[in-house]
Amino acid sequence: MTEQDKAALERALKLRTRIKKKKPRFVRQESWRYKRLKESWRRPRGIDNKMRRKIKGWPPTVSVGYRGPKAARGLHPSGYNEVLVHNTEELEKINLETQAIRIAHTVGKRKRAKILVEARKKKIKILNFKEAEEVVREEEKETVEEEKPKEKEEEKKVSEKGKLRRTPKKTEKRKTRTEKR
Repeated sequence: MTEQDKAALERALKLRTRIKKKKPRFVRQESWRYKRLKESWRRPRGIDNKMRRKIKGWPPTVSVGYRGPKAARGLHPSGYNEVLVHNTEELEKINLETQAIRIAHTVGKRKRAKILVEARKKKIKILNFKEAEEVVREEEKETVEEEKPKEKEEEKKVSEKGKLRRTPKKTEKRKTRTEKR
């Protein structure tokens, strides 16, 4: 991509965000009147329909005039084309300048970590990186949890010697119940 193309794309993205702010929330006709009708958009088709006829005082209908610029359509707000990735082989087909990856939600932790490592090596932009960071943190937590059972075993040994005594909470609750009666 040349610098002119990048500048034009940036302008188109800014224009799209400006247009989006002015765009109304399109609602299904008379969804405000009946509880059984959801607000999700349905095209009005009736012969005497006020929304279809675009009569003043009725909500606006979907039309071409609300569309964003052609250059920005289908792009992520960052300006990249999104490419859904399921494995490391799919990373080889990605163009660094125009495309960014989104790791599919069906990919597991292990394969997700492999994809992350490969993408970092190739300097590929990852759009759902926040989720990936959580995966790395969860893996760290798992290693910490594996160390904790060792500490619990040591506590049990100490309690067996008589230094530490624990009374189960259930027995305490039972006593309080009998005392109330």
